[in-house]
Amino acid sequence: MGYVRIRGVIANPLDRNLRDELEFIVDTGAIYTVIPQDVAEKLQLKVVDKRKFKIASGEVVEYFVSEAYIMIDGKGVTSLVAIAPEKTPILLGVTTLELLGVQVDPVTGKLIPLELMIL
Repeated sequence: MGYVRIRGVIANPLDRNLRDELEFIVDTGAIYTVIPQDVAEKLQLKVVDKRKFKIASGEVVEYFVSEAYIMIDGKGVTSLVAIAPEKTPILLGVTTLELLGVQVDPVTGKLIPLELMIL
């Protein structure tokens, strides 16, 4: 199927005028949405934590974590984002997808409503 790419907006959750329209790679293997340092600086995102992540190479790295407002297809949520080194691909992670109430349809590669369960 290849990569699923989607355009969306990322913004400072406290001042949504600080925003940027980006292309995200939808990554259902990534827990958090990942943005490069220069995007976080442009949006003036405030660091709230530092966490360890295992990256594709198997290496464990520490990245700062912040909150950002993310809007895809007219739906917006505040979500945690990992702040990675510059030139890191922009990933839309599964936590943000779930907060948005969407999932990837593996047949079409499109985002579709998620069946939300409370069990």
